Amino acid sequence: MVSNLSNYFVLLIGKGTILIDEKLIELCKLDDRIAQKQVFDQLSGKLFFTCKRYLKREDLAEDVLLDAFQTIFSKIHQLKETKAFEGWARQITVNKCLHMLRKEVNFNLHLTDESVVNEQIAAEPESSLEHEDLLNLVEQLPSGCKTVFNLYAIEGFTHQEIATKLNVSEGTSKSQLSFARKKLQALVLNFFYLKSDVR
Repeated sequence: MVSNLSNYFVLLIGKGTILIDEKLIELCKLDDRIAQKQVFDQLSGKLFFTCKRYLKREDLAEDVLLDAFQTIFSKIHQLKETKAFEGWARQITVNKCLHMLRKEVNFNLHLTDESVVNEQIAAEPESSLEHEDLLNLVEQLPSGCKTVFNLYAIEGFTHQEIATKLNVSEGTSKSQLSFARKKLQALVLNFFYLKSDVR
């Protein structure tokens, strides 16, 4: 069943770690520009994908990515465990995305959509959903529930943590996630229906 759709999306997106040489991180702590460029080159693609999961406009995602790297390099001396660098950098990037979204999105908006499927769907999605397809489906979600979905299903935050980050109630976080899951179920089914119709 697609009832555990968020786990399916996590598997598709993947959370593989990019191993960055600890020596590079130590050099970055000394403001070594060559080391910073190497870290940027190794990690920017993955962090840009993180930005795109939250922000619809590519130019905003690029701006937030650059802002995140500026913070990463200016605060890298605070990092105590170099093995945690990627997770720490991703957290900074997510926080930058949330800061941008808080300016533009009303997370307390109550969502209703008659087109959303309200019952459990008995079909498993095919395994041919590609990263680009996934990103396009998530992009179709309203900004508020897309943000909550990303924080809960991809980043692993609890509803209490999400409520604090977005300055909303836990109930709002739960309802936004519920809406996102139902909407994604409908979008995935529609995607595969249209795909099979083309064949």
